[in-house]
Amino acid sequence: MTTVSALPTARSRVAELAAARIMPWQEGYLGDSSKAVAALARLRRGAGRDAAEMPDLWNLVDTGHLHIGADGLRPLSEQELSRAEDALYTALTLWALHQQSRGARMHRSHTRKRPMGLGAAVRRLMPPSGIDEPIRKRLVRVGTAPDLATLAQRLRDIVVLLRSADIPLDYGLLAGQLYAWQWPDGSGAVRREWGRSFHSWQQPGPTGESTMTPPATTNADENDKDDKDAS
Repeated sequence: MTTVSALPTARSRVAELAAARIMPWQEGYLGDSSKAVAALARLRRGAGRDAAEMPDLWNLVDTGHLHIGADGLRPLSEQELSRAEDALYTALTLWALHQQSRGARMHRSHTRKRPMGLGAAVRRLMPPSGIDEPIRKRLVRVGTAPDLATLAQRLRDIVVLLRSADIPLDYGLLAGQLYAWQWPDGSGAVRREWGRSFHSWQQPGPTGESTMTPPATTNADENDKDDKDAS
């Protein structure tokens, strides 16, 4: 019996595109590529800001792959494209802020054994043995944002905390969630995903195995390549 695979959804295509855009920049940045360093410096200026305010970033947030029926897939509709562009812009700019001055990969792919969703990342900001209420409330505030602009601003605040603690995030997964969040009833579904992610983090067991990623050893306050001219 032949099994027909379901075609990728618009959400999954946005998630895959975000990861595909980030990974070369990330490797270039860690390899001290001047082009990648400059691209990140430009992108992070857009973190928490409306895409319409940053027209100079539009060439970096390239959604051309979604406009065409590549690989037998249908082009996205105008409404889908608009939401995809906003989701991709928000995810890429937040990642650029997160990666700033970090010597390790701040975009890491999510797996069941190593959760990299937003909720799991926020949980890792807390002590293993208890809940830090001020930090938990930040995640709640993200989930109750009334619009995408506010959501991006509140996510920016969390990303700054994650960067300081060297805690990575799956930005492909986040981009897909930001896309889904913009649709009717989407925000509630995404909030539930973040809640499940929060509870997916597991304290290291007696064998020493852990879902946690070892922190990087970089100094966030040092004067480094991020201080170069971004033009």
